[in-house]
Amino acid sequence: MKQAIRVLFLCTGNSCRSQMAETLLRELGKGDFEVASAGTDPQPIHPLTRVVMEELGYDLAGQYPKSLERYLGETFDFIITVCDKARDRCPNFPGDNVRIHWGFEDPAQAGGTPAEQLLRFRRVRNEIRARLRPWMAVQRRRLREMNALPD
Repeated sequence: MKQAIRVLFLCTGNSCRSQMAETLLRELGKGDFEVASAGTDPQPIHPLTRVVMEELGYDLAGQYPKSLERYLGETFDFIITVCDKARDRCPNFPGDNVRIHWGFEDPAQAGGTPAEQLLRFRRVRNEIRARLRPWMAVQRRRLREMNALPD
């Protein structure tokens, strides 16, 4: 039986960066990862988050902002914070998890024209995807070495 790596992405609002990371890892991970995201102060998903993810063919229709309290009793292999505020407010989770911090700019906080805002959302999405790809490769190699994932 194949073992999935459990990952929780944390952000402040769970409206942009953590939603992007959750979607990208779920789609690119092809079942090797069980993924969730949450926020320390959940806010509605930003409309441009949906736009830039749909540009890649990913539909966020079933996703919604969630509070980190929802996951406090669960175990995860990795807790990945994607903003400094979430890193600073991240509580302890049960189990032997690894905490990682990947700080990304909050595209929703910067002003500018609608076109500039859209470019910022795309850039952050692409930065998250670029960070995920090599990390996923390392984790998949680890699973293969543990004979949990076939070649």
